[in-house]
Amino acid sequence: MRRQPELMREAHQHMPQGVAENYRYWGDDKTVFVSSAKGCRLTDCDGKQYVDFRLGYGPIILGYRDERVDAAVVEQITQRGTLSGFATELDTEVVQQVKALCPNVQKMRFANSGTEAVMGAVRTARGFTGRDRVAIVEGAFHGLYDEMMWKSDIEAWDPASGTQPEVIPFGAGIPRRARELLDLIQMNDDEGLEQLFQSRGEQLACVILEPIIGNAGSISATPKWLARLRELCTQYGTLLLIDEVKTGFRVAAGGAQQLYGIYADLSTYAKAMGNGYPVAGFGGRADVMDKVGSHRGGVVHGGTYTANLIALSGAHATLSILTHTNALTTINSVGEKIQAALGRVFTAAGIAHAFAGPDAMFGVHFTETVPTSYRDWRKTDSRLYREFAWNLIDRGIMLEPDSREPWFICEAHQDLDIGWLEEMATDALKAALVAT
Repeated sequence: MRRQPELMREAHQHMPQGVAENYRYWGDDKTVFVSSAKGCRLTDCDGKQYVDFRLGYGPIILGYRDERVDAAVVEQITQRGTLSGFATELDTEVVQQVKALCPNVQKMRFANSGTEAVMGAVRTARGFTGRDRVAIVEGAFHGLYDEMMWKSDIEAWDPASGTQPEVIPFGAGIPRRARELLDLIQMNDDEGLEQLFQSRGEQLACVILEPIIGNAGSISATPKWLARLRELCTQYGTLLLIDEVKTGFRVAAGGAQQLYGIYADLSTYAKAMGNGYPVAGFGGRADVMDKVGSHRGGVVHGGTYTANLIALSGAHATLSILTHTNALTTINSVGEKIQAALGRVFTAAGIAHAFAGPDAMFGVHFTETVPTSYRDWRKTDSRLYREFAWNLIDRGIMLEPDSREPWFICEAHQDLDIGWLEEMATDALKAALVAT
């Protein structure tokens, strides 16, 4: 078995930074090469095993190589095929499963990734409303396409400066023109929300948000703020587009909208929908979705691999398990126990801390109170968290070192030794406190 340094050197010869996508690169000496995964555990190329709370950024809801899901996919591949370019009965069956869990969805179309789902949903919102502008919430992530790749530069912002953070692109190659039709607002900012609609309401095709922000440590909308957003969207004829790519079929069977009891006009799904198989979709009100189609004036949607039968069979099996078993109850219970253990560790060390978001996808913040906006995250002790996280990784607990990424829980974590986790976290925090 080849070791990490050798694999990294070879990979650099064939891929930028030696990885298949940007977020897998952790530095030449720390980039992880996985050799196998099972349940809630990863094994790297050097034979080191990790309990994984990263879960591929959230798709693994049951566990890696879940036999129930994989058996359904293998049967589909070997007995019926993977791709035909035509409709199948399975298309409708999976949509029916989604509709049974998500009352906000009346009709749906499939996609291959969260990015594609958001692209389709935003285009549909524009096609239905005849408007062009879109608003997003600071700190949210809605995929890797130009118009959504703008953010407040929180890292370079001084909270004590009295200034607003600069809005910048994620990186090179994003044209300035992609920003022209985009507005940004803060989560839970009542005044900013009212001002958005007063100034832009008649121009907004949609407001897109994650009520539980998956790239800001599960910082969440208050029910009051989200309800007001729903009211304003209805008042101004703006579509409310809730991005459930991370929260869908994870934080509850019906996603974040079930938790809030507030429903969108359009929604996007991916990740946990297929337990790791690349399936996604967008759906919502029938009158809005009926704008999609090949009829004159219809919204164009398609893709060669859309609704491929590998992905749909994985989704069909996953959604069936989530519907007919207590998997989500188990996940929430484990997440609650893990937070309790971590809380004991932080309290014993005298570290101010707050947990944000639901048990299946919680954020850890070293601060006195739960952050309510992305700008609040900037005031947390993210440096201490980073040291703590790297020390956990050294001890066989895999997570994202950036506190903006939540801890994801899957059903297979039910076998985790919580006492061992608490011991490792105690050691990791002690070492982090010495280093900082």
